[in-house]
Amino acid sequence: MKKLNKLLEGLILVLPAVLFFSYFPVIGLGANESMNFEFSLPLIWLVIFDVVGLVALWKRRILIKGLKGKWMWLLFPVWISLSVLWSLNFVRGLLTVGIVWLLYLAGYAMWSLKDLFDDEFRTKFLKWLFGSTLVVCGWCLLQCVLDILGVSQGWTLLCDGCTYHMFGFPHPNGFAIEPQFMGNLLLAPTLIVAWLILIKQSSKNTFLLLCFIINTTTLFLTFSRGAIYAFIVALVFIVAFVIAREKAKKRREVVKHAGVVCGTVILSFLFALNMQGLLAQLSPTEDTYGTGVAKVLHHLSLGVIDVRDNDFSKSEPAVVEKESEEEQVVEKFVEKSGNNREELPDENRTEEAIFDGYVAESTDTRLRLTGAAVKVWSSDAKTVLFGVGLGGAGQALYENDLSPAPKEIVQNEYASLLLETGLIGISLLALTLLLIIRVLIKNPVNAVLLSLVVAYGISLLFFSGLPNALQIYLVPMAICMIYWSDKRKK
Repeated sequence: MKKLNKLLEGLILVLPAVLFFSYFPVIGLGANESMNFEFSLPLIWLVIFDVVGLVALWKRRILIKGLKGKWMWLLFPVWISLSVLWSLNFVRGLLTVGIVWLLYLAGYAMWSLKDLFDDEFRTKFLKWLFGSTLVVCGWCLLQCVLDILGVSQGWTLLCDGCTYHMFGFPHPNGFAIEPQFMGNLLLAPTLIVAWLILIKQSSKNTFLLLCFIINTTTLFLTFSRGAIYAFIVALVFIVAFVIAREKAKKRREVVKHAGVVCGTVILSFLFALNMQGLLAQLSPTEDTYGTGVAKVLHHLSLGVIDVRDNDFSKSEPAVVEKESEEEQVVEKFVEKSGNNREELPDENRTEEAIFDGYVAESTDTRLRLTGAAVKVWSSDAKTVLFGVGLGGAGQALYENDLSPAPKEIVQNEYASLLLETGLIGISLLALTLLLIIRVLIKNPVNAVLLSLVVAYGISLLFFSGLPNALQIYLVPMAICMIYWSDKRKK
């Protein structure tokens, strides 16, 4: 049993590092007209952990016993499993529901085995979390430098829409498929660091502050509005929550720490803003420091803040219907230059960046797909109640001439689930979220855990992450496990 416990500890410790490799490396197993078949390191980790967790639960005689009274938690996965039977894309639905059950099993195992882990293990986990985050943040910065120097994407691992060709400066995606996912991966470690600074749980405040600066700066460098907006809202929530819950005598000290956190965010944004301007100045494009800064402000503010020159913006780009924002910008480049993807421009010559500010098409496409999903969902009573089946959103949009291909996804998880699982499915999801919130409110670490629910809840408005972004589910599970240990109950 000791060896099994050590194996469980090792798997939990490496989880933060594994999650960052969400797309590189990836094992491709082919594709069809509606989906790609791929294995990633986080998915492999999930399978291994579930196998080890099942063995541990069996040996401790709690495999079935621990399920007593938990039937309400199973309503959502049972319903979406049933919806696969009438799915318009049975294969995608079956694979998706398989991942959902793997996640539920992982959560059950972590919760049932939480008493195996003590305070020392919690410290080790946080070191792995912060250490792996710092390493990946360093790689993101290196990606930017290498791209400006003209190093091939085969070495930098930057996605097609991440290079300096698009805005005049690169925005890193780390080892994720695109910057939005990289930004989402940074949400948990950054919010946890902010929480530790607020409650002053560690004497190493200098290290925590350094981590917070690097994390937030990298988050801003990703240029992902979805991740940045989610972070800011969740940070405001966690600061307000901690201040409100603190005793009056210590509230002044917490407010002081909150000022440090908020000031650090502002300084990190200014540093990232200046760095993006500098990268624009150094890139082979016609952009300068000023135009780079102007583009950042214009794009992140959805066009509200415009300090560009009057002749800087020539025309609004046409809406291009593609699977992701990166695909949209690359297609725009192809349309503008007449090249194909294998004929990207020579990095050694002066060129004009593709976009000169806010890319309205990325927002318009998301809103259009959300509207299209709601339109198909409300088309008849049967779909309203039961949906088109898990995994069938892309096929449903395609069959109704609302998307160019069955591979199209609704870049809004809630709208996607509404279309696929109907009113019943979305209601059961809301019930599950209420159960989670009810449990979290009873725990001392509810501030950081609730802030993660807020952050991930907002981020899912910008992309579909049920099977694709495993960190949304696994990191909160791990935090619950290491802070809820029975050994720390008073």
